[in-house]
Amino acid sequence: MAKKSAVEKNNRRKRMTKNAAAGRARLKAIIADKKVPMEERFAATLKLAEMPRNSSATRIRNRCELTGRPRATYRKNKLSRIALRELGSKGLIPGLVKSSW
Repeated sequence: MAKKSAVEKNNRRKRMTKNAAAGRARLKAIIADKKVPMEERFAATLKLAEMPRNSSATRIRNRCELTGRPRATYRKNKLSRIALRELGSKGLIPGLVKSSW
């Protein structure tokens, strides 16, 4: 199991990203629009820089839903390789055929 604080920190980042998504998208659209005057684009860049870093989607870490393990996580299953193997051995994942010879 991962540290509870690390898992909670990642959950907080997910919440912050969801809350700030609209504002970030609006500012990024202003920055990318070449028709907007340079002063307004620069002001939008400064506003974007003032936003919390943890509200950026790139700060979210993919973690295992069961154990919280941060590495070797399959996106489709949202499980780590270890948890996937254990559940696959028990036959709890539909469509997964685990071979052992």
